[in-house]
Amino acid sequence: MIITLTLFVLAVLLELSVQLFGSWRITRRLLAGLAIFSGGCAAMALLVLRPNLFSGVILLLSLYRIFNLIRVERERMHERYLRSATRRTSLWLMAMQTITFGGWWSWNQWHSDGLTVWSVVTGIQLAVAIVLLISVIRTLQKTAWAADEPHYSDHDLPTVTVAIPARNETEDLQHCLEQVIASDYPKLEILVLDDCSQNKRTPQIIKQFAHDGVRFIQGHEPTETWLPKNQAYARLTEEASGEYILFCGVDIRVEPHTIRRLMSAVKARNKQMLCVLPRRQQVASSQLSLIQAMRYWWELVPPRRFFRRPPVISSCWVIRRESLKKTGGFAAVARSIMPEAHFAKALLAEDGYSFLRSTDGLGVSSVKRAAEQRDTAIRMRYPQLHKRPEIVALLTLSELAFLLFPFALSIAGFWITIGSFAHAAAAVTSVLLLAVYECSVLSTRVNSWWFGLIGQPLAIIADLILLHYSMSKYELSTVEWKDRNICIPVMHVVPHLPSERQSGPTDPLSLR
Repeated sequence: MIITLTLFVLAVLLELSVQLFGSWRITRRLLAGLAIFSGGCAAMALLVLRPNLFSGVILLLSLYRIFNLIRVERERMHERYLRSATRRTSLWLMAMQTITFGGWWSWNQWHSDGLTVWSVVTGIQLAVAIVLLISVIRTLQKTAWAADEPHYSDHDLPTVTVAIPARNETEDLQHCLEQVIASDYPKLEILVLDDCSQNKRTPQIIKQFAHDGVRFIQGHEPTETWLPKNQAYARLTEEASGEYILFCGVDIRVEPHTIRRLMSAVKARNKQMLCVLPRRQQVASSQLSLIQAMRYWWELVPPRRFFRRPPVISSCWVIRRESLKKTGGFAAVARSIMPEAHFAKALLAEDGYSFLRSTDGLGVSSVKRAAEQRDTAIRMRYPQLHKRPEIVALLTLSELAFLLFPFALSIAGFWITIGSFAHAAAAVTSVLLLAVYECSVLSTRVNSWWFGLIGQPLAIIADLILLHYSMSKYELSTVEWKDRNICIPVMHVVPHLPSERQSGPTDPLSLR
């Protein structure tokens, strides 16, 4: 045990030295390699010598520390950004391990009964499940579009610009435009931007709708300081003439009455911005979705109001053009993977934002296929957590502890001794978690009802896999979206690694 603790201390010293000798390339790589070896050996030895929940958490956190050191060794990002990001991650992960060690020592001092441990753990899990169930019920009640929303005359409705960015699209774009054109909204402008498509089909589709009033806009190749989609949004905003701008993806389908009812809700609620959570269209038993189900789960279930982070969705949202400019426009979020989250948070402070869940009456639906859902999750999951491995570690521990572990305990309780209270609490927690997931599934039609009763553990596992795959792709490889490497603007990646070390980024915007 003494050797194990010595290796832990050595790993900490080496990891701190990596940050101190940041300008010495060879030394830094050598120290990082030694830190990876000593830290990995120490964590594995601790788990073997003292196998329990605490040593398991310490091992998991050690894996994230190793990943952080690999980031240092790979040197893919601008120097100043890399050093700042890895130093912060190192300190946070070390602090989390120290807290775990402290909790382990305190528990051994005051509690030696293993059954008490399981009772406390399952009691906390049950409390979290109850909070989530109350939260999802409250959210579903507050966000549903109501049939009794006020109706306004054509004269009272504001002008609206529907803005659609498109790149390398095919039939989805055509179907989307056909349904938007069929809208009965009286004051409608439709803009479609061809974001430098590599195929000829995209501009052809847009231009064939010119006689229906669709205006074609030619996009420009993005710079390294702009995420391509945000630059397309900015160009569409410049061309828009409507009082409100409705941004939507090509996978969104609307009914003829949708835009009228949506703008009536905006006017009745006196909002400057509104996001719409679409329903999934035509769900069948062969169209089950774990990825999109968890995407919606994260917006509907957690009590976001406690963290002042409102739910948002990027596929369909409308904002007042003047409010968009007032909050900085897209230039303020040039690198952000979810720019609408910035605007929603800013406008929420003045009660100018609302989140709406589509119903049959509103008629907003999504036809995104499974492969597209996977690519979207890879593109969004890691940036949603601010591109910080320590937050990924904390979220992973939370999902394992509160969303997955109760199912394992409720089953394992038949074979291992955890106490009758702990076993019963784990079983009740599992039922409540399934009820939470079923509420989310039924409200969005993202899966069949029967799958909602059993799919929550599978959805959590899929979410964790995609989260870590997204992190590894952004940090160690490339993430391509519409045939573009978006790691360059999102992660401050050097497009072509220089032959000699640069002292810092040449573009001041790269450190924004």
